[in-house]
Amino acid sequence: MAYQIVLELHFSHCAAVGAALLMLIENALITQSRLMLLESVLIFFNLLAVLSYLKFFNCQKQSPFSLSWWFWLTLTGVACSCAVGIKYMGVFTYMLMLVVAAVHAWHLIGDQTLSNGGLARITQGQPLEVAFGSQVTLRSVFGKPVPCWLHSHQNTYPMIYENGRGSSHQQQVTCYPFKDVNNWWIVKDPRRHQLVVSSPLRPVRHGDMVQLVHGMTARSLNTHDVAAPMSPHSQEVSCYIDYNISMPAQNLWRLEIVNRRSDTEVWKTILSEVRFVHVNTSSVLKLSGAHLPDWGFRQLEIVGEKLSRGYHESTVWNVEEHRYGTSQEQREREWELNSPVQVDASRNLSFMARFSELQWRMLVLRSDDSEHKYSSSPLEWVTLDTNIAYWLHPRTSAQIHLLGNIVIWVSGSLALAIYMLLFLWYLLRRRRNVHDLPQDAWLRWVLVGALCAGGWAVNYLPFFLMEKTLFLYHYLPALTFQILLLPVVLQHISDHLCRSQLQRSVFSALVVAWYSSACHVSNTLRPLTYGDKSLSPEELKALRWKDSWDILIRKH
Repeated sequence: MAYQIVLELHFSHCAAVGAALLMLIENALITQSRLMLLESVLIFFNLLAVLSYLKFFNCQKQSPFSLSWWFWLTLTGVACSCAVGIKYMGVFTYMLMLVVAAVHAWHLIGDQTLSNGGLARITQGQPLEVAFGSQVTLRSVFGKPVPCWLHSHQNTYPMIYENGRGSSHQQQVTCYPFKDVNNWWIVKDPRRHQLVVSSPLRPVRHGDMVQLVHGMTARSLNTHDVAAPMSPHSQEVSCYIDYNISMPAQNLWRLEIVNRRSDTEVWKTILSEVRFVHVNTSSVLKLSGAHLPDWGFRQLEIVGEKLSRGYHESTVWNVEEHRYGTSQEQREREWELNSPVQVDASRNLSFMARFSELQWRMLVLRSDDSEHKYSSSPLEWVTLDTNIAYWLHPRTSAQIHLLGNIVIWVSGSLALAIYMLLFLWYLLRRRRNVHDLPQDAWLRWVLVGALCAGGWAVNYLPFFLMEKTLFLYHYLPALTFQILLLPVVLQHISDHLCRSQLQRSVFSALVVAWYSSACHVSNTLRPLTYGDKSLSPEELKALRWKDSWDILIRKH
């Protein structure tokens, strides 16, 4: 792909092969493609769109409206659509192609708000506003390692754990990765005894105090100053059982809507991301992610963790299934909870109304201050101050990291800077009527900047405006365009800036040395790219070239 794109820009065979080889030794691109993650497919269709458009542009000059002209035009549109369909980031390259096409068309001429129906679709016909008496299932927004729902069952925590620590022996609360009747909870008003929705409805708002009553056992969600089974630094979360001992119920929770737009916002099905803050201890209901032992059926641990200002997905929940409770008696309620959720399919909505509304909600919903162990800022991507640990062998030190080839990474940024400086230099001199490049070479230089430098800019700069958790892999589409620009700049220096044969020979020797160093770095980082070799702690420390790199070293 890289070979053909540079070839279509009419640069030499050397530059085209150079771009292809550079991609073969860029460790981050190899890792992302071997794990079949979305960025690799996105990059493929980004580059296919650029290639197809260049083919179309050449046909426009040579044989407009021919069969090949229509083929490459259609393929350009298909590639752009596929890129946008894979990830919304694909729209950046799509916009770039539209701008380049608009400029070409100009030269060619010169030569000659939210709808109710859509909202109902998002909530799947369920009631939108959560009220006191609502029956809900609460799904963890974190969803890692697998999606899971807040869950409880009749079993209790062991009185004594394997390590000798004691528990409250209260009813277990876990996160369960499957749909189950024990995932249902009732949102209760602490000031009233009823477990059904009143008339008129009393919606739950940000800041309200609630109790979460487990639907099948009628016990309230509780936490207290008892260490959690797998995370002793956090509090145990249980459903309260009255053993008539000196351990009173502590089952009041304050609802916080994380993505609220006002402090009086109503808790909504699916749309609202919420946290539950324990009133007595100020701890937050959190998915720890640890697996409980066999006594907990290997389900995921739920803990109470002290409230911090930072946002983290493991403390955030949203309502996935919702209905208004009508049965006050326990047996009737159990029958009601076992019955399927009734979806209102009576609305006759057009496909485009549903599709447009869903896309709008996906674009506007956002989280607040996000944090993640491997999250990073756009500035850290350019300097490669971050990495992502993707895999660690369960027994050995073999591991896979998203980690870039430093030589290629720095060279790509340097090539971009050189291109911009040369472009401005040529532009200023042309303003003074000094033409350093022939007209056809100048037009190719401008085109390569529009596609490669422009491709880097549109795939990188928008991230500075995004309020979401960002990771190193978000930079890979932009990096790809830098890699395409790199051999073009090298070829340009050799053809237009090296005046004598001696200068060209010295420059060629420097390029060989540079490429050899890039290959050496790629080979050195190979164990972290392929994960096929177990390294000693000393070897792993030697690969930690930056203090900010998180290389995993087992402690035996």
